[in-house]
Formats: sequence, C-alpha cells, structure tokens
Amino acid sequence: QVQLVESGGGLVQAGGSLRLSCAASGRTFSNYVMGWFRQAPGEERRFVAAINWSGSRISYVDSVKGRFTISRDNAKNTVYLQMNSLKPEDTAVYYCTADRLMVAVASKPDYWGQGTQVTVSS
Repeated sequence: QVQLVESGGGLVQAGGSLRLSCAASGRTFSNYVMGWFRQAPGEERRFVAAINWSGSRISYVDSVKGRFTISRDNAKNTVYLQMNSLKPEDTAVYYCTADRLMVAVASKPDYWGQGTQVTVSS
C-alpha cells in the first residue's frame, strides 16, 4: 500500500501561484510514477501531470502546459505541483496519484490521496 497526503491548496486570485505537495509513505517512493489529477464541480476527475521516478519523463495535459510544473524529491518522498498564472478554470480538488506505470498513472492509477481544494477567484 502507498499512502498519499496532499497539502498546499487554498484560495488565490487569478494570475497568482500555489505549490501543492504530496507526501508518500508505505512503499519505496522511487519505484512509483507520481501524478496529479483534478476534479472541478460537476465534472469527472481529469489527468493534470505525471512524472517518472527519475524525472526524465514528464507529461502534462495541454491546458496547463507552460503554467504548471511537476517535480519530485525522492529523498523526501514528496512530489510537487507548482501552479503559476492560475485561472478560475483551474478551480478544482487536486488529487495526488501513484502507480508503477506511466500509462496507468495518467489514466487509472492504483493509489489516490484525499485531495486538496484549489480555488481561483476572478
């Protein structure tokens, strides 16, 4: 089992920045591909970003490219999502995810955190 705990959400004005963190425990963190999903009100959960164990492979949904940056610190068992130039449409609950496969972490990951709310006001 892998336990994931997100933090860093909050309320920010459009154009502002937030950094989400996700602390992992339970298994060897570096064995897992890490990702982020988000769920806006009334919508399904959607993939946002993913990063492999070394950081050599990174993937983003088109709507956040150039604004969001995913990174990880294997020594701290933590993955981050730096969000810049935030827009009201970025408002959602953000979930940290983990899986052994890159393709799975972007579609149907095995492990999910409890989520953290991000609200962007216009």
